[in-house]
Amino acid sequence: MGAELSRHVKRNLVAYIALLPMAIVVIFAYLGTMAWSVRLSFSSSKLLPRYDFVGADQYLTLFDTPRWLTSLGNLAVIAFFFLLICFLLGTLLAIFIDQNVRAESLFRTVFLYPYAMSFVVAGLIWQWVLNPDLGIQHTMHGFGFTDFVLDWVVNSEMVLYAVILATVWHGAGLVMALILAGLRGVDTEIWRATRIDGIPAWRVYVSIVLPMLRPMIITSLVLLSISIVKMYDVVVAMTNGGPGTASEVPAKFIMDNLFERANIGLATAASTVMLVTVLLVMAPVIYSQYFRKSGRAS
Repeated sequence: MGAELSRHVKRNLVAYIALLPMAIVVIFAYLGTMAWSVRLSFSSSKLLPRYDFVGADQYLTLFDTPRWLTSLGNLAVIAFFFLLICFLLGTLLAIFIDQNVRAESLFRTVFLYPYAMSFVVAGLIWQWVLNPDLGIQHTMHGFGFTDFVLDWVVNSEMVLYAVILATVWHGAGLVMALILAGLRGVDTEIWRATRIDGIPAWRVYVSIVLPMLRPMIITSLVLLSISIVKMYDVVVAMTNGGPGTASEVPAKFIMDNLFERANIGLATAASTVMLVTVLLVMAPVIYSQYFRKSGRAS
């Protein structure tokens, strides 16, 4: 075993050397800063870092802050509709393109193009579109439809749905691309057999094709979930968290306390909560993709 390991290392020595700088960056820049943030969350840091220990005081203060609780509630609403609509819309778009439609490359480009933009650009576009003084409402009033109202970005009851609309427009193309890649790998003999048996197309997708695309589905959901947890740019570009705190999200709460309110301890406590959230999202995926396979192999 030792000799085999030694041969493996010698054979891949150049590759390991090439990966060394990235490994150093991951260990020190990523893992190191994560550990440092977690440590500060247990301190009384304000404007500057302090290394005293106050236990869970920052976390107790955090979950006693109405603005933080509001941001968590907003994120839950955004996450539910964003994941549901993105997955359904992206899957339907992938199925549509997979039907050998004309101008397929054009459709792929149009549907995927929003994902190539940054969240800031996507947020600004929809801020302009939904702004009652600049966008669709203003245009419709110019055509004489003075009763037309589309003021989502300034309406506290609708602003979350404006954010959801912008993020779905941005993220559905990613799901489409991943699912389409999986559909192109489905054996054509499966389709022939189901046609002979007279199975409806929708049943084939639900019972046969989509279960085969499980890795693509998991990947798309994980990527979308992570983008939700760190959602900041699109909210700032569209609403800056307003009106009031109607569209406040955890990432904005963290940035405001870190840079504007000079409360490093509270900001790092909030970021640690979001880090744990990401780990909880990733844990089932890591287990299903690695540990369960290792158990089967053994």
